[in-house]
Amino acid sequence: MALTIRIDDRRPFADGISFGDTGPYERLTGRVLFVINPEAPSQYDIVDIDLAPRDPQGQVRFEADFMLLRPIEGGNGRLFFDYGNRGNKRVLQYFNDAVHSNAPLTEAHAGNGFLMRRGYAIAWLAWEGDILPGDGRLTMDLPIATNDGKPITGRVRTEIIPDAQTVTTMPLSGRIAAHSYPIADNPDAVLTRRRYPYDPPQTIPQSEWSFAQLVSGSAAESVGTETGLIPSTNFIHYPSGFRPGWIYELVYTAKDPKLMGLGHLAVRDFVSFLKYDRTMANPLAGLQKAYAWGRSQTGRCLRDFVYRGYNADSENRKVFDGVMPHVAGAGRKWLNHRFASPIVSGGQQYEDHFNIADSFPFSYAVSTDHLTGKEDAILKRPDTDPLVFHTQSATEYWVRRGSLVHTDTMGNDLAQPDTVRVYFWSSSQHGADPLRKSPTKGIGQNYSNTVATSMLFRAMMDAMDAWATDGTTPPDSAIPLRSDGTLVDYATWAEQFPRIPGVTPLSEPNALPLLDFGPDVDKGILQEPPRVVPGRNDPGGPGLRYTVLVPSVDVDGNDVAGVRAPMVQAPLGTYTGWNPRAKGHGHGAQWRFEGSYIPFPDTESERLMTVDPRMSIQQRYGTVDHYITAIRKAAKTLAAQGLLLEEDIERCAQAAENWCPTRHIVDLDDAEDPA
Repeated sequence: MALTIRIDDRRPFADGISFGDTGPYERLTGRVLFVINPEAPSQYDIVDIDLAPRDPQGQVRFEADFMLLRPIEGGNGRLFFDYGNRGNKRVLQYFNDAVHSNAPLTEAHAGNGFLMRRGYAIAWLAWEGDILPGDGRLTMDLPIATNDGKPITGRVRTEIIPDAQTVTTMPLSGRIAAHSYPIADNPDAVLTRRRYPYDPPQTIPQSEWSFAQLVSGSAAESVGTETGLIPSTNFIHYPSGFRPGWIYELVYTAKDPKLMGLGHLAVRDFVSFLKYDRTMANPLAGLQKAYAWGRSQTGRCLRDFVYRGYNADSENRKVFDGVMPHVAGAGRKWLNHRFASPIVSGGQQYEDHFNIADSFPFSYAVSTDHLTGKEDAILKRPDTDPLVFHTQSATEYWVRRGSLVHTDTMGNDLAQPDTVRVYFWSSSQHGADPLRKSPTKGIGQNYSNTVATSMLFRAMMDAMDAWATDGTTPPDSAIPLRSDGTLVDYATWAEQFPRIPGVTPLSEPNALPLLDFGPDVDKGILQEPPRVVPGRNDPGGPGLRYTVLVPSVDVDGNDVAGVRAPMVQAPLGTYTGWNPRAKGHGHGAQWRFEGSYIPFPDTESERLMTVDPRMSIQQRYGTVDHYITAIRKAAKTLAAQGLLLEEDIERCAQAAENWCPTRHIVDLDDAEDPA
């Protein structure tokens, strides 16, 4: 390992304020320059490492952006590494309830100061090679593989699914912020569209679209604007426009694959350097522990990082002492593959189908894939595997096959290693903004789920550090189980869920078929599109399937098992992990990672008028003071279980004032208790 940290900017953080006993922080930004030996055993499995360009010394070079927030003096000797999600920094938003920023600098960006008051150094490093500069995102420069200097080509598949406006020009990656693999050939490209994932695709003739980019600007000789069409190897132009309610798929021959797998190596070597190097070149010399948190895409990346053995550095030392993948579901990462597109999400019901990220093994424990006979586990290197807190919302069970994290592939309960805790954050959704202003609807049929969960992150952080530092046992896993009837198949769930007027649930959770990516998949070279392995033909689509289960619900439709946040213990509505798309946007299919908030009727008269089977807010609580008391009681219960900090009890109670208007729609006078 050889790397150089180049600091380009250094300045006070949060206007130089002091955070408790820790004191003030400063922010460092710059680049990390990596030089690696492509023949070293510690990186031999990077796909196409043998085809990377080399410097005169035979080494491979690449660079990545970084940012550090560090205590100017002291600190707790611990590093908290935030896997930036698509180049975006998220940890301060979720752990500190801070205003999100990709350039955190002000006091508002410190939020409640939790991580600073604890004394953590916080680090970000670009690990994703397909991110384009812009909006403060972290980016990295990766080498391109060639065959003795000649371009390498291969088939690439991209989905384009617009939500609202009709667009005519899109990057070949399907994402505005993502690098596109340039076309190597045009005649064999195919553009199709379909309404639903398993519908027969309709081919759009090549005469109706082109590889080009539409540009516009001020007219030279007339009022208004002029447009021009520029041939492009990186954009597709469809004059009729990509319309909502359709899944467009482009398959073409691309060239110039980047060595995306170097993202894992970059994180490994950067964190190892910060943790173990004791020279003046290390801005965090003296660290004792290192922890990592990844949310969604980056939670999957973190699981993949551990699975592929990158938690052991080049000297076989442990990199992260503990990892906290959040809302990763049962997926890993499309990263260490030729022509990988890391920005793409794991497979969903309506988006990003047939994704290599959702491949066995799914669990940290050893299990057997009943469809292929393979035996494997994410944790299989006891000397260097980290402690694990895997946290997931209800959305992961419905959208990201979350039950497979703690079951075998047939849906049977699977005991996890002693070094793992899995926590189901009941009735919450994938993205839970700590600073949500009001319930909103997008293209879903229901309001998006509003359950607040950020207080759980803070308790998890303290518990992880205590576990890694002195062996203090954290709270037991809290998950739904087949054995006690809290993890069920869809038919059982459908019988449990209340018949709420105007609410139509999904037809099933997101299924997971067995996919065949071709004979070279173990070499990281994928056949696109993959083949769905034939099998039984269920309503959600063809193919052999893994068993995906969902949490059971109570009479209100809220999840029974798991860690029930105060808002779930004292609910003002039904909170689900699913939210069907509205008419014209893939009607009835799941809307990405959105859950639902379905308000309770305010009064008994409203409940009777709407024929709602759920008890009214008036009947449940009577007055807002009684509601606040219920929230405070729920918070105290969680604190007694080690799942919430004492400092957050009153935060929860304060948020409940006036019926928690930033998260609920309640039109109820502070009337007398009807009881």
